[in-house]
Formats: sequence, C-alpha cells, structure tokens
Amino acid sequence: MTDIRYVCISDMHLGEEDSLLTNLKPARNDADNSKAGPVLIKFVDCLRELISHNNGDTKPTLILNGDILELALTDDNEALMAFERFIEQIFPKDAEALFEKVIYVPGNHDHHLWELARETQYIKYIQTIAPGDRFLESWHTTHMQSATDANLIESTLLTALVQRHAHLKNLTIHMAYPNYALYDEASRRCVVFHHGHYMESLYHLMTELSCLIFPKHQRPQNIWDIEAENFAWIDFFWSTMGRSGDVGHEVEAIYEKLQDEKQFKKLLHSLADSLARKYDLPGPGDWAEAKLLKWLMDAVVDYLTKRERKQKGRTLSEEGKEGLSSFITGPLKNQLLSELDEVPGEVTFVFGHTHKPYEAVYDDLPSWLNWVINTGGWVVETVHPSPTHGASVVLVDEQLNCASLRMYNETANPSGDAVSLCKMERPGVPVNPLVERLSGQIHPEQSPWLDFSKAAAEAVVIRARAMKKRVTQ
Repeated sequence: MTDIRYVCISDMHLGEEDSLLTNLKPARNDADNSKAGPVLIKFVDCLRELISHNNGDTKPTLILNGDILELALTDDNEALMAFERFIEQIFPKDAEALFEKVIYVPGNHDHHLWELARETQYIKYIQTIAPGDRFLESWHTTHMQSATDANLIESTLLTALVQRHAHLKNLTIHMAYPNYALYDEASRRCVVFHHGHYMESLYHLMTELSCLIFPKHQRPQNIWDIEAENFAWIDFFWSTMGRSGDVGHEVEAIYEKLQDEKQFKKLLHSLADSLARKYDLPGPGDWAEAKLLKWLMDAVVDYLTKRERKQKGRTLSEEGKEGLSSFITGPLKNQLLSELDEVPGEVTFVFGHTHKPYEAVYDDLPSWLNWVINTGGWVVETVHPSPTHGASVVLVDEQLNCASLRMYNETANPSGDAVSLCKMERPGVPVNPLVERLSGQIHPEQSPWLDFSKAAAEAVVIRARAMKKRVTQ
C-alpha cells in the first residue's frame, strides 16, 4: 500500500484576521494568536487521520508552499505567534509528531523570511573568506532539487522559534526558493512546488521598468536573474508593510477596501476631492481637476482588479494561463535543464497564490507537463462567498503520485462544503494508486472531516461579515 510521504499546504496567511486558520477573540473581529483557533485544530485532526493510515514508520515531510505567515498586513509578533500555534498542533509536546521535517518555500507575503535566511547564509559565507580575498556575489535562489538538506538554507528565524520548545531542539526548518522539486531519476517523474507569484507580471515590476527605461535591457530567462532583479520590490511592498507601525495598519485598511471595488473607488474619490482642494493642479478648476483625478484613479483600480486573485467565476483567467505557460516553459524549464540535465518525462506543477484551488491538464502546454494543481488559500477576501475560492492539500507518495484533497470552498450554505478528493483521472492513463487508496479512507460525512467542514463554513461567514463592516466604515 502506498504511503503519504509529502504533504503540501499554502496560503495560510497566519496572523491575519481574515484567515480561517487564525484564531479570533470571542464575539470580536480581531486576532487572538495566543491560542489555536477551531478551524486550525480541526484541520490538523484531518491531517492526523490521513497520516495515521501510513503503513511504514517514516513520517511525511511537510512542504509549506508560500504565504504561510502574513507579513504584509500583520505585525511580525502576531504572525510568528500564529505560526507557533500551528507548530504546536503538528508537533505536540505530549503526542506523536505528524511530520519528520518541514520544507518552507516562501511566497510574496512571507518573502522577507527568505531574505533573512539568505542574508544570514551570506554572513556565514563571508566569515569563511580570508581578509583581502574576493567575495562572490550574494545568491538569490536555492537548488530546486536536493536529495538531502545540503542544498537548502536554514530559516534561522523559524528554527529559533521552534527550538525554544524542549521537545523540538533538533527540528530545523529549511527553505527552498523559489522552486522546490521532488525527482525520481528511475521513473523520470518530478513534482515541482512554486508559490505562484512569478506567474503574474506584477511581481516582475523592476524588470518591466528596466525594459521600459532601457530598451536594450534583456528580459531574464533564468529564475535566479528574475529574483535578483525583482526581490527588493517584492520584499518592500508585499512582505514588509506589517512592520510599518500605524502606517502599516492604515495600509491594511486600504488593502481591505481594495477587495470591494465600490468601496475602494469611494475611498480614492474622496482622496481626489481632497487633492484638488489642497493643491492648485493644472486645469480649469477644482471640480474639473477632481474629475480628472477620479478618472485616473478608476483606471488604476481597473488595473489592480485584473490580478488573478480578483478574477471571479473562474479558477484561472486567460492572462493567468499565459503567465503559467511563460513560467513553466521559460525559467522553470531552464532550471530543470540546468540541474537535472533534462526535462523529466512527467512533471506535476503545484502552486498556490491565487487562492482558487483546482486541478487541470492543459493539452496546449508541453507534453511533459502532467498535472497542474493549485492549493488555493485560507483567506476570506470578499464580503460575499466566492465559490471559486477555497483550499486544498496536495499529498504525494513515494512514487511521486499526487492527490489533491479539497478541504473547502466558500459557499452560502451554512452547513458548509464537504471535503472532497479529486479523482485525478485521464483517458488512457492507469488509476492513480494514491487516489485509489485515499478514496476508501476519506468519509466527508464522518468525523473528523464533517467537524472540519462545519467549523470552516462558520469561520467563512464570520470573516465575511467582519470584512463587510470594515470596508464600509
């Protein structure tokens, strides 16, 4: 019987009050990260149930595929406490641990954890260089494939956090960025994990500006060059706002209003009126100046709402699919060739970022690309349920068969959306043995699955109400 060897989760956004996995104060809308929340507890109960059916003694590896900590919209201390509550659940003090080790693949909202790790690594490297010798340039990526932890980087911050617990003194949290791959040379089968932010042009902003200002600038084709050009922008805007004091909290309020297009335009229109009154802008008068500013700001809103997470009613837009294709056939393929000397015959690509889980096979993408699986996200971002939004867990066995377990989708049904296992079927392809095994072990109408579904449905309603109250203030 095939065992679960890897469990992949993404977009938990721990610490953010809109995350289902962040605990809230009773009858309040603000986070209480001193204790684990009901959805997190019941979610871990489900993971424990899955892993309990393994036959072997080897525990699986947990792969955290980005945006696990919310560092853009939450203070560091709150995000770290929320992460510690998660660690306490999966590595309990008085019970058996669920996992053998943790691999962290940062995203855009927790990119700063990667910066801390790689800068610490560079400091250690400098200490090995004799005075007067030349330093190598600092590196911005890790090897994507590693049979051991040797090519990965220790997350000094998260490792220090977990090792404060006496029973976790030997637990080291390693990082891979921005891609992590599992590879079986005998079968030429590969599973690649990437958070997903580099599928969107927004996260290539520095490259776009360079090409605009310097027409001879060549767009980078390798992932290490892409990250080298754009890391500062990602770290600045998407992974540090939570450390900006009161300004950070004000930015969070603006971000939340962005989730409701009407309220965000209302906010910007008020700003336009204020600017027109305060400054003598070129034009016939304050009224006309304000109208021009409102038109410009509306254009900005229309651009921002094209982000993949804002596309309603479909799991991946045409623009999103183009970004996916460009990433897979460009920097991902190049890294596979660089490290493995070939593109494996069968690649499964796992990403998150969009908060819209799905499983797909694309006939118009390269034949070596097997499945594309999105793990979705755990954040409520709209004042009304968005059925395309939700979260999945990706499970991988020792033969690198993959299974996608849908934990929830947002729904107006107060009883919630039942946990479901994707069949992962393709014409002419043998049944996936991992999916076949799991289909007999997951019973959505029974505990712990039913308990989780009820808790998740209630949490979605509570967070949607809270957001509606905040964005309309």
